[in-house]
Order: sequence, then C-alpha cells, then structure tokens
Amino acid sequence: MRSMYIRVTVCVRTQAATCESTHLLCGVAPQRAFCMTAAGTLAQGKLEGRKGAEGTGVRKRGVDGRVRSFEEIPHTGRSGWINLVKFWREDRFRQLHKHTERTFNALGPIFREHLGTQSSVNIMLPMDIAELFRSEGLYPRRMTLQPWATHRETRQLSKGVFLKNGEEWRADRLLLNKEVMMSASVKRFIPLLDVVAKDFCQLLQARVEREGSGEEGKRSLTMDPSPDLFRFALEASCHVIYGERIGLFSSSPSLESQQFIWAVERMLATTPPLLYLPPRLMLLIGAPLWTQHASAWDHIYSHAEARIQKGYQRLSSLQARGSEAAAGGQYTGVLGQLMEKGQLSLDLIKANITELMAGGVDTTAVPLQFALFELGRNPEVQERVRQQVRTSWSQAGGDPQKTMQGAPLLKGTIKEVLRLYPVGTTVQRYPIKDIVLQNYHVPAGTMVQACLYPLGRSSEVFKEPQRFDPGRWGRREDGQKGDGAGGFRSLAFGFGARQCVGRRIAENEMQLLLMHILLNFHLSVSSSEDLITTCTLILQPETPPRITFRKL
Repeated sequence: MRSMYIRVTVCVRTQAATCESTHLLCGVAPQRAFCMTAAGTLAQGKLEGRKGAEGTGVRKRGVDGRVRSFEEIPHTGRSGWINLVKFWREDRFRQLHKHTERTFNALGPIFREHLGTQSSVNIMLPMDIAELFRSEGLYPRRMTLQPWATHRETRQLSKGVFLKNGEEWRADRLLLNKEVMMSASVKRFIPLLDVVAKDFCQLLQARVEREGSGEEGKRSLTMDPSPDLFRFALEASCHVIYGERIGLFSSSPSLESQQFIWAVERMLATTPPLLYLPPRLMLLIGAPLWTQHASAWDHIYSHAEARIQKGYQRLSSLQARGSEAAAGGQYTGVLGQLMEKGQLSLDLIKANITELMAGGVDTTAVPLQFALFELGRNPEVQERVRQQVRTSWSQAGGDPQKTMQGAPLLKGTIKEVLRLYPVGTTVQRYPIKDIVLQNYHVPAGTMVQACLYPLGRSSEVFKEPQRFDPGRWGRREDGQKGDGAGGFRSLAFGFGARQCVGRRIAENEMQLLLMHILLNFHLSVSSSEDLITTCTLILQPETPPRITFRKL
C-alpha cells in the first residue's frame, strides 16, 4: 500500500463567552476547543490543497479577517462517480462510520464529500451542529431517502412524514405528535410496552431454567439474544401501534411475522447503495439491487396492510357495540386513535403506520444488543444501574413509569449506548440561509450532515469517550453536571420538530426491557473485546454478541 503523508495544523484555544445569549439559546456551554485541520484535502490517495493553508480551529474569521469560500472546504475528491466506485471497491459502505471518523482525523472538523448523485458538507463538533440547527427553519428538511420515495411513487402509495417536506409534512406531523410524542399519549401506551417486556423476561426465565446450567434457581445460559430481541421489538411496537398483541412469544410464532423482520432487514441493507444512484434508472434497467429493495418494501406494505385491516375491523366492531371499550378506558393503539379522530385520510394513516412499523424493529432491537453487551462487560456499571432500578421499583410500588422516572441511569444507559453506537450515523439538514461553519461559507440549501459516530467518540467532546458511563448524562455525585449535559451531544433521535417520530415509543420500550432484565438477571460476556460494527442503513454488530443470563 502506498504510504501517505498529510501535514496537519493543530490549534488549541479557549473559546471565550463572547456571546452569552447565543450559548444560552442553543444550549451550548462555552467550551475549550481543540481541533486538527488538514493543510489540504485527501483525494485519490494524494493531498490536494492550497499552499499556505492554515488551521481554522473553531474561529468564525480567518487570520486574514475573511470567511473562506465553500470551494476551500477540505474534500475527499471532486469526482462523485470516482469516489462512488472507490466506495464499492473498498466496501466502504459497510464501514461508513469508520470512514467518516478517519476523514475527520485527516481533514479536520469539516469536510465535503461527493458520492455519485449526493453531495454533502460533514461536521461533528456540537457548536457547528448548533449553528446548523439554528438555520433549519419552520419546515426542517433532511435528506430524502430517494429509493423509498421512488417505491411509493411507482406503486402509487401515499408518503408518510418521513418522506415529506414543507407545509404538508408539518400539518401531518403535528397530528401524529399528539398520538406518539405528547406526554398524555406516552402515559397511555407505557403499560402496553411494559406487559410485553414482562412477558419477554418470563419466557427468558423459563428458557434459562430449561436449557441453562448450574443449580436450580441459579441457572445461567449463554446465548445470542438477537432473534428474541427482534421478536420483542416487533411485538412491542405492534402492541402500541395496533393496540393488540400479534403472538410472537408463542411456542410457534407465525412465519408471516418472521418474514416481515427479514423484509425489514433486506430493505435496510439495499438502501445505502441506492442512495447514490438514480433509482429511476435502476428501475428502468431492472437492476437486481432495485428489485430486491422494491420487493422488500412490497412485503412490508403487505404485512402492514393486513394488520391495518384487522385493526380497522376491530375498531368498527367496538364502535358498533356502543363504545363499551372507550367507556372502560381501553387504549386502542395509535391506529385506533388516528382513525377515531379522522383528521388524517386512511391512505395517510396507512403510510405513517407502515413507516412506524418498518422503523421500529431493527432500530430498537440492535441498540438493545449493544446495551446488554456493554452492561455485561461493565459489571460495576451494571450493578449501579440495577441498585437504582431496585430502589425506584420499590418506592414506585412496581409502577413502570414512576420506576423509570426514579432511575435516571436507565435513560442514561440508553443515551450512552446510542452515543457509542448511533442507530443512524448522521443527522442531515438543509439550512434555509447561508451560514458559516468552521470559518467556511456554506450556501443555503446545501446538505449538511452532523456525523454522530465520530462525535460520540471524540475526546474533545466527551471525557474518556471509550468508557461506558451512563452517569455522564446526569449530575455527578458532587452535584456538577456530567460532560454529556451540554447541548447537541446526544442526537441519536435527531433534533427539534424533525426528530424521530417514534422516539418516545423506542426510548420507553428499551428502558422497560432493560429494567425488567436487570431486576431478574445478572449479565456477563465471555469476551470484553470491542465489537466489530458494520453499517447497513443502521449501525449494528457484525456478529451479534453472546450474552450470559444468570437468574438472580
């Protein structure tokens, strides 16, 4: 391999609080800033750059008093198609998170990248991310997953909020927020998530007793929990969405549900390469990649359609009986609530329910794998979280919502897992006005990506970033805020009006399962070596970790 030398300028300085009101507005505390910026750009194995380039650090003005032009932003190569070929040849799509981390290390805290049909500016420091979000406007726009949009268009299906922008997006999103984001709705669906989490742990206990080793009542079992976690995620999300169980915990779960999980995985795996190619062209030439992607979505829609029809019939039956269930306070799920209120058309309800289903399996099951692994290889942390959960559980009388409120380390565990292993590795926005990032001019309408993997593992943002520490997200024992308490450091669910619409479902689903597992099992792992991770559309372990569950 040809060796490569890159001259870098290191800039260390303390950022003065020259604009306190700005810091208070965006939640970014004044901070000591350290950065490396390359003297040029890395392209095709060579250094491309201008002579006499200086490290810009985090200053708004260069040493000559001017803002640098957009074209001067360090970049990875000018030809998007050459870059795309290199990505395929070197299998960089599967290591996209590592690629961005390496590129930031080489080029500094901002760089441009052109891949096929996509161009972006990439950032990773919280102060730059704050600047980006201040410029998102009333109708925040993120990158459209064009393969998904093309599927809807060719099948003549309505699009949900995930694929919409502008006024139409905002109108639909505000209606959905009432059923999935507001505290009143969250309070109603937490019991549905809790009963699924309890059932999961009871089944796990029975399996440990049946297949485990050791004395009775203290048996332990080492297993790959990922298939069970996928079933849990689908069962839990469907319980909230449809208001009823789908039976995945039975002794013989339906092949239909298992095929739905496979379809979601296939859809996620085929999305990334299609992002950088013209989907219409792939459709026209009948490319196998497009065929696999479209057939996966067809299966997802077919499964969702069947569930929605069943939910509609159940709701109609309840209404025909004179709303006895409503009188008894029965929660009819997100689907039932949307249908009862009638503010969204049936086609739009179907579109959004399908997106919630498709987005609610891998995105919770995979972080739970990472959570069990990290708790297993950090026994002291595990015990600290368990003791807090036990105390809160006792004080709350077993009330799941009150228990979670009294055990902030549970939420901290999820935030810490998503810091180290963000489900989606970037959050994108298109600023509605020209902005300055790292002393470079970025025109309005440019796609800017906040890269979460390098952000979460940066020693300039987090103290000891490789250490798994749920306590960093709250107050320390001395009463001081942890280093994760500042703004724009936890973005796994996005930010603002365009944050993940299923966030409250996912957060509570993961916390409740960890709560019941910690109350019933001690976790350990045979190897404390770091997991090798890979990217499909989401970050996941290359090989699922094996976890030892020992009954308490």
